[in-house]
Amino acid sequence: MSAMRETMRSQPEALQRILDDEAPVARAAERIRGRRVMIVGTGTSWHAANQGAWFLRAAGVQAWAVQAADAALGGPFPDPDDALVLLTHRGTKRYTSDVARLARERDVPVVLVSRIGNPEADLDTVPAETSSAFTASHLGALLRVAQLASALGAQLGPLTALPDAVAAELAAPATGVSPPARLLEVAGVGINAWTASEGALKVRETSYLATEGGWCEQLIHGPSVALGQSDALVVLDGGGPGAARLDDLAEVVSAHGSAVHRFTRRDLGELLSIFPLTVVVQKLAAEMAEARGTDPDTFGRDLPGRAEAWARLQL
Repeated sequence: MSAMRETMRSQPEALQRILDDEAPVARAAERIRGRRVMIVGTGTSWHAANQGAWFLRAAGVQAWAVQAADAALGGPFPDPDDALVLLTHRGTKRYTSDVARLARERDVPVVLVSRIGNPEADLDTVPAETSSAFTASHLGALLRVAQLASALGAQLGPLTALPDAVAAELAAPATGVSPPARLLEVAGVGINAWTASEGALKVRETSYLATEGGWCEQLIHGPSVALGQSDALVVLDGGGPGAARLDDLAEVVSAHGSAVHRFTRRDLGELLSIFPLTVVVQKLAAEMAEARGTDPDTFGRDLPGRAEAWARLQL
């Protein structure tokens, strides 16, 4: 079994531990209360940053997400009257580290969400993951920001139901999606457009299958015309006012001859639907890797010449 699969199995227990660890959430919430909040991440954490901004806005917080590289290299950066929520799996990435340093130099209040054992973490998630395909640390970060938002007054839904919802999704049958000959497209609406983006990232980094993911409406307005019999579409439906538009997309793409797979998870409400739907795309990524015979844990470094090339690049 891959390290990715093993880590996925640990997620219900990890989420329950985070729910039981409430004291640091209250302290972190007071640090950012009454301020505008920039939430920053890279890669998977960029997706979590955008979903975290949705959570914080539900609490009435003026929150926006910024790529770590942009913030570090002169892009939008919080003022001392603002606050920074920084998401980092291990606390070692180049630009997230730069953002944390700059924020502290400029007296910007910081809430750092990171792995257990990171001495700078204000809110910890899970131990450092072995697989390069981050799963538990991603859900852990999402839950930490959901806790922050709830402490600030957001009505997100039953956070206590999340461990069981994730366990049920892990125990459910396989997705049934086969690798298409050419392209796998993943689409969502609202907050789940970012779940779709995360799904595309996970599938590409684990199976090396050409995959795109993101906004239903953006796909309708142009890119969908390129989908055909060699492609497949995965639709992520968590409910919400835009969900009916997914039906339009599915109908059109199906008429093109593409296989369409729909996953509907509405029981927890739109905002919290990202938790079971994230597990859906995690399973999808693991299954694509297994079907294609790739190692989901290595970030491609097991392929000839890759390790040497990546050794020259600071992540």
